[in-house]
Amino acid sequence: MSGTNPLAGSSFTAMTIRSVLADRRLHIVAGSVVALLLALLVVLAMMPWGMFKATIEKKLSDRFGRPVTIGAVERRDSFSLSPTIALRDLRIPQAAWAGPGDLVRIDRAEVRFPVIPLLFGHFRPGTIDVNGAHIALVRDAERRESWRKPEDRKPGHGSGSSIQGLRIANSTLTYRDAFQDRAFALKIAADPKTGITLAGTGTIRGEPVTLAANGPAIERGAGKPWPFRATISGPALTVSAAGTMDAPLDTGHMTIDVAARADDLKFVDAVIEAGLFGTQPVRLAAHARHDGDVWKVTGLNGLIGGSDVAGHVDVRKVDGRTKLDGAVVSNALNFDDFASRAGQAAALAKRQAVGPRLVPDTRINIRKITRTDGTITFTVRQLVSAAPSSLQAMRGTIRIDHQLLTVSPFTIELTRGSIAGSVVVDQRGGPAIPTVTFDLKLADSSIGALAGGGDEVNGRVDARIRLKGPGSTIREAVGRSDGTIGLVARNGTLPAKIASLLGFDAVRGILTDEAERAGLRCAVLRLAVRRGIGTVDPFVIDTTRSGTTGQGRIVFPSEAIAMKLTGAPKAKTILRFPGSLIVGGTIKAPDVHLPADAKSAGNFFKALGRSITGTQGPRATDADCAGLAARALR
Repeated sequence: MSGTNPLAGSSFTAMTIRSVLADRRLHIVAGSVVALLLALLVVLAMMPWGMFKATIEKKLSDRFGRPVTIGAVERRDSFSLSPTIALRDLRIPQAAWAGPGDLVRIDRAEVRFPVIPLLFGHFRPGTIDVNGAHIALVRDAERRESWRKPEDRKPGHGSGSSIQGLRIANSTLTYRDAFQDRAFALKIAADPKTGITLAGTGTIRGEPVTLAANGPAIERGAGKPWPFRATISGPALTVSAAGTMDAPLDTGHMTIDVAARADDLKFVDAVIEAGLFGTQPVRLAAHARHDGDVWKVTGLNGLIGGSDVAGHVDVRKVDGRTKLDGAVVSNALNFDDFASRAGQAAALAKRQAVGPRLVPDTRINIRKITRTDGTITFTVRQLVSAAPSSLQAMRGTIRIDHQLLTVSPFTIELTRGSIAGSVVVDQRGGPAIPTVTFDLKLADSSIGALAGGGDEVNGRVDARIRLKGPGSTIREAVGRSDGTIGLVARNGTLPAKIASLLGFDAVRGILTDEAERAGLRCAVLRLAVRRGIGTVDPFVIDTTRSGTTGQGRIVFPSEAIAMKLTGAPKAKTILRFPGSLIVGGTIKAPDVHLPADAKSAGNFFKALGRSITGTQGPRATDADCAGLAARALR
């Protein structure tokens, strides 16, 4: 065969042989891997799980931070990739600070689980059969939880999606919580026929309650949405919840509708732990969706006393903290509804003891809000109260970040004018008393609006408050504050009789007609506040008939006034009062009187003599109202 290369044929043969050998090696390797996997599966299927008793004890001991013991670990079948393991006499001791006894004691538990997920570090039980489980959960006043190690603060999220069967018999759960003042004792049962039930009694804030919860059997709901119901009922608190979990016992993914009735919002807070405050009786309802670290609450609506509320809020758990983002709207709100009966009684007793006060005693201490941050906007379309008030509506935004609470922007609408600005409560680091900063402006109001009606004295009113001080209430913080308070009334009118008396003009003050009016050019008060003591700097009342100046101080929180007023007429007068006026009492109940020596007959005849001789002293001139107002409102 001329032209044929014998070397080419041998090369092809060699390549063929190498290919066959390579394929054979590949098959050998593949067969070895398969054989190894089969051997591993056989080993896993026959694994004597009792030999891992010490390992299980160590893992659990590390998890709870205390020595866990198991009486026995036994395998219930001989060959399966989903073995059933029986544990007997499992004991997890209670935390030392929580008292004697066990956190968990289980007489017998059988668990069936697939072994393949274990190869990837996942334990996914398929069926659980428990008899004689007794769990005792304890939380103290410092919020230590006996079921967690101190350093393990991040809450877990329940997930029952892998469980296909559950049986629980002769089992109990007790819970004691000193932080929220609540305690429960429940019986727990689960059965393929009757489903899952929890039932028992307890107390919340000292009031008795009955608790119940139920859902269908896991066996009937495996792989399907799982409906459930739960109730807390008692004379002071009733809460009902109905919802659907995405899978049986999957508390991390569920939709729920909740309705609550309580004598006080504090009772509701003892259940949901949102840092709420005492109020009048409440009725609330909401729809919520829970997905992992996020709660979305929509359709929130109800009544707090006679005040209606509606809104929504998203709640996220981030690094052990609660993050809020929401909005609340009220069509009609009464501040009195946001104090409990006990709080109202205490406030009434305080008012009776100290008398009426202008500065409210509203509590602003946020020391207990340690792990909540976020932003809530609020809108109150109408403010209502039992007594006449110039307050009409309110809106603003509350932001809190690691115990730094800011209300800004913040606006209160009055019958005329508005108050706007910000309030900051700084309790970062957890001090017992916060530092409070007020920066508020009153603009374009009127004397009549602020006084609650009447037009005997009128004029535009503006004010500025800039104060900073420590206190657990607004009144307490103002009483310890530094800063300035400025108040300006201008471009108004007042009875001419009063204007003359302010200039110490005796004759015109007596003889002027009651209906006659005089102009109010300005009334300016500026207080330089130091540790709650406001020193007059200055006080001027300037009318078309007279000029008056004042010296003295106003002391907070008592709001006690100690001032001396002197005045002069702007025109020649027949008889001018001698001396000065002394203003005492409080802001809400002032007391004006002449000094004792000014009332004497001798001083009267001296004044009469000065009038006859024409030596009455200098007359008042127009004050620099614009300059005084600018300084007071700065």
